[in-house]
Amino acid sequence: MKMICKLNGLDCANCAAKMERSIGKISGVEKASVKFMTQKLTLEIADGAAVENILREVEKCIKKVEPDCEIMLK
Repeated sequence: MKMICKLNGLDCANCAAKMERSIGKISGVEKASVKFMTQKLTLEIADGAAVENILREVEKCIKKVEPDCEIMLK
């Protein structure tokens, strides 16, 4: 399953890279891509994975790096 989310408040390319690395380590996430220029997060989630749990973990990763950043689901 592929999801694309808008990241409001992403202020730094280095932070985007840190987010991408930490989100990619979440169980059930097959691939994560954070694009600073477009402020978009693209997730590829394994079939059968608990999407709600993954999104909570993704939010924790994002808030840890950039506390003011918000995820907007499309």
